[in-house]
Amino acid sequence: MTTINGKGDAFVPPLVSIISGGIAGGVEAAVTYPFEFAKTRVQLRQEKGEKPPRNPFKIVGQVYRQEGIRALYKGCGALVTGSVAKDAIRFVSFDSVKNAFKDPETGTLTYGRSMLAGMAAGVLASGTAVTPTERIKTALIDDARHDKRYKSAVHCVKTILKEDGPIGMYRGFAGTTLKQASATSFRMGSYNILKDFEQLRDIEQTTVVNFGNGAVAGTITTLATQPFDTIKTRSQSAKVTTTMEAIIGIWKDDGIRGFWRGTIMRLGRTVLAGGVLFTTAEAVARIITPIYEKAPAVL
Repeated sequence: MTTINGKGDAFVPPLVSIISGGIAGGVEAAVTYPFEFAKTRVQLRQEKGEKPPRNPFKIVGQVYRQEGIRALYKGCGALVTGSVAKDAIRFVSFDSVKNAFKDPETGTLTYGRSMLAGMAAGVLASGTAVTPTERIKTALIDDARHDKRYKSAVHCVKTILKEDGPIGMYRGFAGTTLKQASATSFRMGSYNILKDFEQLRDIEQTTVVNFGNGAVAGTITTLATQPFDTIKTRSQSAKVTTTMEAIIGIWKDDGIRGFWRGTIMRLGRTVLAGGVLFTTAEAVARIITPIYEKAPAVL
């Protein structure tokens, strides 16, 4: 929804970024959740002798047969709520930092500064929205495998606060922040680099082009940041685990390969998610920007 150089690089009003980013985040999370569920399941510590399939479709099918359709959306509400807040913050902070980083004379933004703007947006999103909601989602998915203590997302939050205090909501903060900083840097940065390249060559920004750019950005993001995602998932399981304990546990279980566990599942989700996220954000921005411009005093 933003560009970094050349034509079409205009100031994006913060309210437009918040609304378009929030709506896009909620839509993306809801549409792609079964992939997120499968990826989280395979990243969690397995019981002795338990070997889950690596194919996400097999995991989805297995859970559906054994536990029903509702099980596939365990923790979805928390993720959707968090994604609305996360992407609203991520888009508005990225656009704000991007505008601050522009060359004051030419109005352009280098590729390096575009990536840095994405990193700053990721850190802010992690601290304000992502870590707590990811903690709830992961704990719900982990708990549903065996203990089944949590009756709902609200009950999960109450239990975590009772047993571990407020810090319990921020378990995995280091891993989540590393993941968010790097992921947002790669996703937002690479998307804007692709978009800028196309605009310099007069390639029309259609829905198909937006979706393709988002899918490519999602692929780059997944391959570059998977270890952080695996560490984050382990440290946010139902059982209290520190980031260092998660790293040691992954290494003991699977060695270096363990840090890329769930890559195929996450790749399946992020390719679709990247396309949905940026396509939705661009579409919403196109709708609300004229409204904003016509009624600045109200908005």
